[in-house]
Amino acid sequence: MILLRLFWEFFKTGLFSVGGGMATIPFLYDMSDKTGWFTHGELADMIAISESTPGPIGVNMSSYVGFQLSGIVGAIIATLGFIAPSILIIILVSRFLQRFSGSRTVESAFYGLRPASAGLIASAALSVVTVALLYDGWTFGSLLGSIRWPAVLLFVFLLIVTNLPATRKWHPILFLAFSAVVGVLFQLGGV
Repeated sequence: MILLRLFWEFFKTGLFSVGGGMATIPFLYDMSDKTGWFTHGELADMIAISESTPGPIGVNMSSYVGFQLSGIVGAIIATLGFIAPSILIIILVSRFLQRFSGSRTVESAFYGLRPASAGLIASAALSVVTVALLYDGWTFGSLLGSIRWPAVLLFVFLLIVTNLPATRKWHPILFLAFSAVVGVLFQLGGV
């Protein structure tokens, strides 16, 4: 039963997360709340790992959650659930797009998907920033006390350093490795 639910939950996520990997994050927060398969803190860790490993973020995260719940079979089922909508949609689009390519309705539909995609990505960015830079249970009334100041300082430092002319061409893995070392040395975890 868990395998069927894994497939279904990731199928829905793959179907509606228009705009790429970051657009899946709001759906994963919702999945976390509905299923309890992972916490918001674990999701933040999954995002960090998925962003720093090869492959699409949504596929990486579906594989990870599936593996955590049901081993290799769970990883395969969750990943298939996530990619199945894309495969089906591409097959349908390839069959009908040529015929309707000049259609005003089709053009309008694609135009309408742009702001939806941008909104999902903005929501994902806000969620990641909130989890990474604010303590759990923060409120606007106690915002200054809710800020993870070491994480904010690391963020500002990296923002400045990565935009310096001398370091702009450095490989991103150097910054990821540096951030990981700083996180371990100063125990910035506890997300």
